[in-house]
Amino acid sequence: MSMTNGFPRGRTVIAGASTYGIGQCPGLSAVDMAAKAALLELADAGIALSEVDALYTSAPYEALGGMELAEYLGITPRVTDCNRTGGSAFEVYVQQAALALEAGLIDCALIAYGSNPASNPPPGVGMTRQSPWEAPYKPLAPLSSYALAASRHMHLYGTTREQLAEVAVAARQWAQLNPEAAVRDPLSIEDVLKARMVSDPLTVRDCCLFNDGAAAVVMVRADRAKDCARAPVHVLGTAHAVTHREISSMPDLTVTGAAISGPQAFAQAGFKPADMDVAMLYDAFTITPILFLEDLGFCPKGEGGRFVSGGHVAPGGGLALNTNGGGLSCVHPGMYGLFLLVEATRQLRGECGERQVKDARLAVAHGNGGVLSSEATVVLGTAETL
Repeated sequence: MSMTNGFPRGRTVIAGASTYGIGQCPGLSAVDMAAKAALLELADAGIALSEVDALYTSAPYEALGGMELAEYLGITPRVTDCNRTGGSAFEVYVQQAALALEAGLIDCALIAYGSNPASNPPPGVGMTRQSPWEAPYKPLAPLSSYALAASRHMHLYGTTREQLAEVAVAARQWAQLNPEAAVRDPLSIEDVLKARMVSDPLTVRDCCLFNDGAAAVVMVRADRAKDCARAPVHVLGTAHAVTHREISSMPDLTVTGAAISGPQAFAQAGFKPADMDVAMLYDAFTITPILFLEDLGFCPKGEGGRFVSGGHVAPGGGLALNTNGGGLSCVHPGMYGLFLLVEATRQLRGECGERQVKDARLAVAHGNGGVLSSEATVVLGTAETL
């Protein structure tokens, strides 16, 4: 374990991970769900709630959500954050928590999130403000922004709708191996192509779920983890990049900030994309894993569509991608980034049953926020990768 490019490689760990209420969770508020997930993961780690002295959360409908969850749990954290980088926030929290732990500012960091927009939609609250530059064109936000990226990728590189559909079908096949996944019925390429067109070229089956769910992880220093209930998962590298806010300001519709965060995180970890046993890549839409596979370095730019074809990212394929079923078939309650970290942790601890990747030692979790605006990469490994 060492400092690599200023990052404490392997010196902090994820000691516990949990989910709660995936699918439908009526009768509970978002903070109820986040708290329940938090208590589950603390029990998973064998850590008392009284040990938590840092809290990282992203409350979906409460501007003061960081304080709300602390009050609910009855804790007095020394460090809190409730940032607004969308689904990538949770990978950013891993970076911030690792640095705070290494600096001795904190001893135990709780990262938690809950949201139930499907069973308890809040009245009059939208995801984001309307762009004054884009609103006159009446886009479906954020769907139409991702459709623009997909159309540009198809135009430049010959990516096909069938290749986009491969991502959705592979996610569904993984979901069928996951009892927790919200949607597990069969899905074919033809089903995706014939589904209702929402924003060309994306059909409803190219789009993530809109359901309920909560998740949490707890981080401590590696020496503290020796007394925890589960095998620790070491944080080997993290990086974050923000390139724009509105899709109309994106420098290149086919190149995301993952091209910045990915190489940095892998360099810190001391491993290459090809070394990863599991890739958890934010899949709000079928185009996003294709872009991230390219930008993170799993394949050359423009080759993402061909890379996912032929079941290459499905169970039994060459790369285990989004093994819980992803945002497309498992859970997407508005922000999905924390579920990526939970599944990566479970895979590295060998807890995934039918969908378990054999001898998984290394995983990458990549979060996306906004409209391909904020990208954050975390590389995780078992103790033998140190």
